[in-house]
Amino acid sequence: MRPLLILALLSAFSIAAPAAPRHPAAKAHAAPSSSKAKAKAKAKAKTKGTKGKAEKPGKPAQPQATGLPGPAFPSFAVPAQVQVACDRSLEGARQRVVALEQRSPADGWLAAYDDLYAYIEEAANPIEFLTNVHPNKAVRDAAQACTLRWADFSSTLGQDEKLYAAARQVQPADDIDRELLRQTLENFEDAGVGLPQDKRLRAKQINDRVTDLAQQFDKNVRDDATQVAFAEAELRGVPESVWKAAKRDPQGRVLLGLDYPTYSTLMQTAEDAAARERMWRAKTNEGGEGNLKLLAEIAQLRREYAQLFGQPSFDDFTLRRRMAKSPQKVLSFLAEVKGTVAEAELREVKELREAKARQLHQPVEGTRVERWDAPFYTEVVRRERYHVDQEQFRPYFPPQESLQFTLRIIEKMMGVRYTRVAARLWHPDVQAYRVSDAADGKVLGTLFVDLYPREGKYNHAAVWSYRNGSTRLGRLPQAALVVNFDRKGLTLDELETLLHELGHSVHADLSATRYAANGGTNVLPDFVEAPSQMLEDWVYDPKVLQLMREVCARCKPVPDALIAQARQARDYGKGVKFARQHLYASYDIALYGAEPQDPLALWARMEGDTPLGYVPGTRFPSGFSHIVQGYAAGYYGYLWSLVVAMDLRTAFAADKLDPEVGMRYRRTVLANGGQRPPQDLVREFLGRETNSKAFFDYLRE
Repeated sequence: MRPLLILALLSAFSIAAPAAPRHPAAKAHAAPSSSKAKAKAKAKAKTKGTKGKAEKPGKPAQPQATGLPGPAFPSFAVPAQVQVACDRSLEGARQRVVALEQRSPADGWLAAYDDLYAYIEEAANPIEFLTNVHPNKAVRDAAQACTLRWADFSSTLGQDEKLYAAARQVQPADDIDRELLRQTLENFEDAGVGLPQDKRLRAKQINDRVTDLAQQFDKNVRDDATQVAFAEAELRGVPESVWKAAKRDPQGRVLLGLDYPTYSTLMQTAEDAAARERMWRAKTNEGGEGNLKLLAEIAQLRREYAQLFGQPSFDDFTLRRRMAKSPQKVLSFLAEVKGTVAEAELREVKELREAKARQLHQPVEGTRVERWDAPFYTEVVRRERYHVDQEQFRPYFPPQESLQFTLRIIEKMMGVRYTRVAARLWHPDVQAYRVSDAADGKVLGTLFVDLYPREGKYNHAAVWSYRNGSTRLGRLPQAALVVNFDRKGLTLDELETLLHELGHSVHADLSATRYAANGGTNVLPDFVEAPSQMLEDWVYDPKVLQLMREVCARCKPVPDALIAQARQARDYGKGVKFARQHLYASYDIALYGAEPQDPLALWARMEGDTPLGYVPGTRFPSGFSHIVQGYAAGYYGYLWSLVVAMDLRTAFAADKLDPEVGMRYRRTVLANGGQRPPQDLVREFLGRETNSKAFFDYLRE
């Protein structure tokens, strides 16, 4: 997800997996969902924070020495330390703004502006990130309060007339300067610097209010501790590893949370339809009814914000800065996607009805597929047709070895090395890696990995590229990969999710841009998913999977025939899957359109028009964090980026591990971050204009 942290200056810095899971057949790939992936092992958060002697309240937090490049990640044991750091860094930022206001536009102004960016990024982003992962709720709450203060600073900065006037006088030295200057001016303008005074004040009020509401929305999802009670008999078919060690209620029933490893496994394997329904309803209503009110206010405020600028809708306001350029172009693209998959969606739903009828020994004519049936019967069809069960992959892919495997893929492709470094971080489970060039040993960046679920942790899969690199400053990037996997092993779907997220961190760590503001994933939002989506296909390649032997001698290799069957099984259900993604994207565009909409009524109407319909009493939008944060009026970007990703894959058609192609990709696409337009980078890498042939050919297969 891309939170609106520093609207005028800082680019959003977290990237999440696509939404998918609280819904039928939406691949657990989003970690599989609206942005979450959790795990069956219920690692409980420790209220004391990191191990070791706690710093005294009120004293600045001390970063932990790690031997990693760049600054050590800050350690906060108590809320007061967050407050001290927040006070100090905000004061430092204000001083730097005053200094920049006094600087001549001819005196290296653009570089000085990027220095300010780098300072704010380093001060604000780790604290914003900790709202999602710190094990101590009090520290998370303090971090959230600090984030709101930074948002206030940001909305004020975006309307700084002195800085805007100076930026307009800057003479760029080359195309890289010109691109940063264009982005800088647009950021100031989109923050309202050019509006009349009354509208400018209202723009700031809206920005601050939306940030506050979005934080509340995400917190409600993150802190939702709903547990569903099941008698053991109701869990027939569900692997014991999911529930055997779970807590029990006073009646002895098994209590299961809504984390994605638990949720998706139960939905795919529980033979009891009533059990599936209870779990599905709980997950679909995650976040609570209050989030619907927050979403309604956010949508209304964003519409008002766009109208301050003379734009009819937030869609229009947002998309004019994207690759897509307009809502009309997005809707045309989505219509083409829907037209391509509509027949397959209907056919697959019919096949699910037939599978359910067979299983229950009843006539097809009287059989209805409910939303909580779809994941289960999709797996039934996959087992019957392709003899593949996702659960059978867990023994092949232990979590730690799976991480090493995905790192090895990047090492082979792109000429880098990942070296694990001991570090004391926000939780004992977190791992740290130094990223370096394989040829000359040059250090390139840092990767943190947080693999397992725990209470209060961000519950899906995402990467926070919270510190971007700059060749000008000799500044190295740092990124944090957050997932929530079962300690007993990964399914192939989850392995795909892990590689997808690693792709975002690679984009961050292999960036070599002049300016920090253009680093890594600071690219157009409807391109940002492409480098990660490109890699998803790698886990289905037998040659790639052989790398598992290099990192895990004890791991039994997955038979090639099983992988071939798994690939076929993955492609089964793509009609429903892509129709679902179309629905998410269309809902997002409709919610932020020119006409005011009630979020739930709109969802009920749009989902009601799909083959499986809408279930009264459910409220999916209450947990749809993507469109509250950085994917607002931008969820279509998952599909738009996939078009580019599938085209990028064509360069690796002969060999997915080809080091020459991989190095060319690294130096052309990844290293340039956002300092050149994405279409130019893709054209240079492919040697031609990009097109949608590979994407639509795949949909039609």
